[in-house]
Amino acid sequence: MIPPVQVSPLIKFTRYSALLVGMIYGKKRYDYLKPIAEEERRIEAEEKKKREELERIAKEIAEGGCSV
Repeated sequence: MIPPVQVSPLIKFTRYSALLVGMIYGKKRYDYLKPIAEEERRIEAEEKKKREELERIAKEIAEGGCSV
């Protein structure tokens, strides 16, 4: 088996710097996108409630019993 090669300190520094920069970028991007996704989920939940209510009313009308 071949013995491990000595890696240059510059290469090590560059690799860990890139890792750190990527982690910082990911955190900032996550913090930017999180409120947008929460708003989309809230809007989708409201639309789902409205859609279910309309479906319930349509079903009730189709059955012929209008209790509204």
